[in-house]
Amino acid sequence: MSPGFHPLLEQRRHLLADIGSLAEFSAEVRSQWNAPHGPTEKWDLRIEDATIQGPHGPIGLRIYARTSRRIGTQLRPCLVWAHGGGYTSGDLQMPEAHEVARGVAGRSNAVVVSVDYSLCPPLNGFPGGGSTENARVKYPVPLDEVVAAFLWVSDDTSELRVDPERLAIGGASAGGNLAAGAVLKLSTYDITPWQCLLFYPLVHPALPEAAPEATASLERIPPALRVTDDMVVAISENFVGGQTATASPGAFAGLAEDLSGFPPTLIENCEFDEIRRSGEQFAKALAAAGIEVESFLAEGVSHGHLNRVGFPPAHAALDRIAQRLRRPARGHNPITG
Repeated sequence: MSPGFHPLLEQRRHLLADIGSLAEFSAEVRSQWNAPHGPTEKWDLRIEDATIQGPHGPIGLRIYARTSRRIGTQLRPCLVWAHGGGYTSGDLQMPEAHEVARGVAGRSNAVVVSVDYSLCPPLNGFPGGGSTENARVKYPVPLDEVVAAFLWVSDDTSELRVDPERLAIGGASAGGNLAAGAVLKLSTYDITPWQCLLFYPLVHPALPEAAPEATASLERIPPALRVTDDMVVAISENFVGGQTATASPGAFAGLAEDLSGFPPTLIENCEFDEIRRSGEQFAKALAAAGIEVESFLAEGVSHGHLNRVGFPPAHAALDRIAQRLRRPARGHNPITG
């Protein structure tokens, strides 16, 4: 357990002093709390927008790749990425999408495909939110669109110049659940991503009980940043469009009884985050199923640290992603080929 917030967050802790709950977190104060800590990283990248046809209509994608002449003809790994936002907010321009994709592509020489999946309707008491025009969007629409993006990449590897043996999938928060759910859905097509990279994922319809070692950190979360059990249930019910009692593992990967088909997985949770209860439980379930799982706790940070521009712990997380993407394909011996 860390002594407290990361120093850059501690400098802004006074902004939270008079806020009694997440619902009282005004847009003005939220803007100050989430303001960049430094400049955006500079990378020599080619960034292109694309639209593909999905099972529910068009899907927007943004594709990131390094332009360095040193690339030559080598095939690169690829990461299909889903941002977070409680299924109701977020877009391709938010740092958790744009800065993550830029940072990963720049660090690893991977191609990153960021998915602009459809958002569910707004949810009272939560910041941001999709348009009321999205009133009919619910599970499985966002999941199907992430799956469709992965299938598009796997069908078009030569055009993208990516290695068909190194196609990873990942996401943050709600996007982490979509990525994990996509792994389960892809298994029905006999397709297994090369790796799964999940950051502070919410993969359960209700938060599991906290592990004893996490309790002390969770008790120190400021009220303004606390995601309560009731909030998680509300997010989940909004996602599935009703009660979650009969929710399927497709909707919430943490409910899956059989995880034996999962690829090697990285799960990074945040110390001061109620949602870590979901990510930590999922890591244990994967390990119990015999899956290679790397579980990492980002100390001193609250939920959503990848959405903070110029934030050292976010950069460290991108370093970890890049290190994973530089791995050889499964079954490949880097010495003998």
